[in-house]
Order: sequence, then C-alpha cells, then structure tokens
Amino acid sequence: PRDAIAAALRHKSHKCFRDLHKFPTFADAMAKKLEKTNAARLLDRAKIPYGLIPYEFDENDLAAQHVAESLGQPIERVFKTLVLHGDRTGYLVCVIPGDGEVDLKALAKVSGNKKVEMIPMKDLLAVTGYIRGGCSPVGMKKPFPTFFHSTAMNFETIYVSAGVRGLQLEVSPKDLVAYVRGTTADVASF
Repeated sequence: PRDAIAAALRHKSHKCFRDLHKFPTFADAMAKKLEKTNAARLLDRAKIPYGLIPYEFDENDLAAQHVAESLGQPIERVFKTLVLHGDRTGYLVCVIPGDGEVDLKALAKVSGNKKVEMIPMKDLLAVTGYIRGGCSPVGMKKPFPTFFHSTAMNFETIYVSAGVRGLQLEVSPKDLVAYVRGTTADVASF
C-alpha cells in the first residue's frame, strides 16, 4: 500500500521523492483521492517531475509559516506566489520564500517599472483564476512576467501552491523557472 500511495502522490520516479513517507500528511493522503490541479496537469504535459503534497490548511491562517510547519519543511523552501501591478508592464508575479516580503523597489527595477504594488485581494481570482492561499505560479489565466527570488536556486526542490488550498507542488526550481519563463533576482527582503 505504501508504494501505491507514493505512486499516487508523485508524477515520476525522482530522487527528490525518496523521503515522501516522512511528510506529516502522508497517512492522510491515503484517505483522500488527490485530484490533479490545472497546475499539475500543465506540468504533466510539459513532462516536468513534481510531487503533489497535501497538508491541512486553516482558513484563518493561510500564512506560509503555517504551510511550512504542516509540511515539516523549513520556511525557506516554501515559496509564496504574489501578484502585483506595475505602472509600465501591468500585472506581474513574484515568487518569494515564505519568510520574506516583496522588495517593491527591487522588483520595480528588475521588471522595468517605476513603481509596483500588490493587487487588491478582491481582484486576485479575476486576474489569475486562483484564490488567496491557493495561488500557483503555474496555470494562471494569462502568462504574466514572473520573478523568483534568487534563493530558490539554492534548493534541489521547492514548494509552491498547486493551485488549491491544502495542496503543494514539490518541484525543481530550475524546471519551474524555465517552464513559466521566469527570471531570478533578489526581489525579497527578510
């Protein structure tokens, strides 16, 4: 049964999944049938290996710190996806470590804007197709310029939302950045 669960939770055999059984929600995965999200289907189509990792989410605590604790992973590996608007380029996406904050000046400079600002939460679904706590850099309604904090490349795999609350993608940052045609830069402050 453990092999069947592992097969259900991962897309392909990949060395980053050898410790999959250590996740706190591993047993819970048996009880749930993991439905692939649009983000997961897009990675399948691109033949990018990933893991779908479920976790218990709390409507009242959607912070990255809670996600990291639920996954049993350091916060530096759990990345949050933020959507901003630039005065020159329009919408853009910033993917930063869970313990960081967007450095608006640095992001504006690297994205070719004079000024960038977070979009209002009420606009997130209309712009991206995702809700707060479930915004993935993969599979937004339209492709937007995407900027990853440079520390993503320090890890073999990172965690980003799979597109719904309670489910994360574990994926190679190199594959992810290439797939979304992203740029890496120092766009967060700690």
